[in-house]
Amino acid sequence: MRQERTVQASIFDLFAGHEIGQELKAISQWLDEHPALVGLVGKDLGRHGVKETGREGLSAESVLRCGLLKQHRQLSYEELAFHLEDSASFRAFARPPMSWTPKKSVLHKTISAIRAETWKAINRAVLVNAR
Repeated sequence: MRQERTVQASIFDLFAGHEIGQELKAISQWLDEHPALVGLVGKDLGRHGVKETGREGLSAESVLRCGLLKQHRQLSYEELAFHLEDSASFRAFARPPMSWTPKKSVLHKTISAIRAETWKAINRAVLVNAR
C-alpha cells in the first residue's frame, strides 16, 4: 500500500545555501503548509491500479514533489533521475525513501498518473498563495 506522506523527515535533509537550494527549501515549506495537495495526488495514484499488497512505492508526497521538480526545473525524466541521485537538495525536497535509487521509468509512471485536473488544482493553489 502506498503511503500518502513521508512520516518523518530525515536528519540528512539539508538544502544547499545556493540560490536553488534555498528556493527548493521555500517551496518545500509551502508544500508542508498545503497537505491537501498531497491528498489529491494520492487519489490519482490510487486510481492508477495500485494494489493493496506488494512493494510500497513512492509516497504520494514524493511523487508530487518529484513532479514539481521536473516541471519547475524543466527536466527530462532521465535528468530528474540523475539530479535525485546526485543532489542532496533535490533529495531533501523530494523526500524519497532513504534506500531508493531513482529510475526514469518509475518517475515517468508515477508522475504521469497525476491527472490534468489535479495539476490545475495545484496551480490554482500556487496562484492563490502568490496573491
